This record gives sequence, structure tokens and C-alpha cells, in this order.
Amino acid sequence: MNDVMIRLENVTYEYKSYIDDSILTAVNNVSLEVKKGEFLVILGHNGSGKSTMAKMMNGLILPTKGDIYVMGKNTKDEENIWEIRSKAGMVFQNPDNQLVATIVEEDVAFGPENLGIPPAEIRKRVDEALELVEMSEYKKHAPHLLSGGQKQRVAIAGILAMKPDCIIFDEPTAMLDPNGRLEVMNTIKKLNKEEGKTIILITHYMDEAVEADRIMVMSQGEIVLQGTPREVFSQVDRVKELGLDVPQVTELVYELRKEGIDIRNDVLNVEELVDILC
Repeated sequence: MNDVMIRLENVTYEYKSYIDDSILTAVNNVSLEVKKGEFLVILGHNGSGKSTMAKMMNGLILPTKGDIYVMGKNTKDEENIWEIRSKAGMVFQNPDNQLVATIVEEDVAFGPENLGIPPAEIRKRVDEALELVEMSEYKKHAPHLLSGGQKQRVAIAGILAMKPDCIIFDEPTAMLDPNGRLEVMNTIKKLNKEEGKTIILITHYMDEAVEADRIMVMSQGEIVLQGTPREVFSQVDRVKELGLDVPQVTELVYELRKEGIDIRNDVLNVEELVDILC
């Protein structure tokens, strides 16, 4: 079990409807393990339960039934919660909602300050975190003057300053332009491949999903499909049944195969397709 970062055991999350007080199930009896150093992408249409799952992994909300363990510690035990949140940080969709200070370096320092880290260590962590996300030259800037992608990278630096082993991203590029999306995704890949961070990414962009080690698709609160990007996206009809798209190149291959062209069905990027066609 030493290689497991997060483990869910028969986890269910229910909440009460504001309309008629009925009980709604957002996550239904889910069990899974996320390995240390893994890059896991969670996909699903709106209301599938993926964001609820992410918040439970971070201890922001607790399961109605079942248990979640972060590095062996149960999120239901109150004495564990600060350690859990420092080990599994979370980055949200809107960067403006995550920035709390008027200067970039002060914002990055906010997390470790609340953990009671000594000032000299905070300074070291802030500098290291900003360097990792390539925002060192902006440390004296006001966050509101930054681009969307830069703001999101500052938010990521704020999590990194708390020295997490895992970072959970809840649609971090949803409100960004293409350049901002690229900046953030490059940072996420760097944190996973070079720094060894466990990454859990919720996204609705399929070109981001193909970067993962493993994809998990949710529908109606349950895991209905999982595997490597090739294994998942080769099942084009099944993915579409679940209300999702596939990468554009995979869609092109799907249409070519329907026209009788003999080509493998697990192509994920333009370079692969060019090689195959040539």
C-alpha cells in the first residue's frame, strides 16, 4: 500500500435537494486507488459527480458513506485534515477566486503562513514555487494585472509552497484562452514528469486528457469506463454515448474507418496520424 496516494473505499456522497428536500446521490459507491506519481484524468458530463469526487479527495467535503484515505490517513478524522490538505492541494476553475493578496509573493506565502511555517522557510518555499511555475519575475506584481494563465500559475505556486505530494485540479483551464491553457498544462506536465507530483485533473478538453497515464470516466456518480487514453478513446461510440467528445484526430480516424480505410483506431495526436498515413 506504500505506493498508494489516495484510496476510496465504497464512497457515496448524498445531498438534499433545495427544491423538494429529496436526497440526491452525487457519487455512488465508488472505489479506486490513485498511485503516487500517477497522472489521472477524470472525465464526465456536467452533473456526473467528478467535482464532488475531487473535493472529497481533498477533504473539503466528507463522504456520506465509505472512507477516503490520503497517504493512509482517513479524511473523516478531524486531527488529520490539515495534514491531508497540505499533502493533497487543490486548484479550482476560476483563478480570481483563489488569489487573496495584493502582491504575487504574498499570495504564494499565504498557505505556508497558515501552516505555521517559519518565515525563512516561507521565503525559500515562495521562491522555489514561483520558479517552478516560471513566475519568478512577477513576484512583486499585483495579481489582478496578470493574464488568466499567469493567475492560475500563481494559484498553483500557492499550493506548491505547502509542499504537497498530490495536486487536484478541478477544470483549471476552463476559463482560460488557448495560450493560458497551454501555460497551465505545461506546468501540470512539468510537475508530474519532473517533480514527481501525483496529478488528478478534471477537464472537459480531450487534448488535455490524452496527456494522462489513466483516464476515468464518470456518469451518474459512478465510474463507467477507465483505462489508458488509447484504451478509452479507441471506444469512440461508448465515449459519445456518455455525452463526451474524443480528440479531434481520433474523431477523424473514426470517420476514415467508417469510409472503409484500414487504419488503427487508437490514434491520439496529429504526429501519429501523419506517420500512419504516410
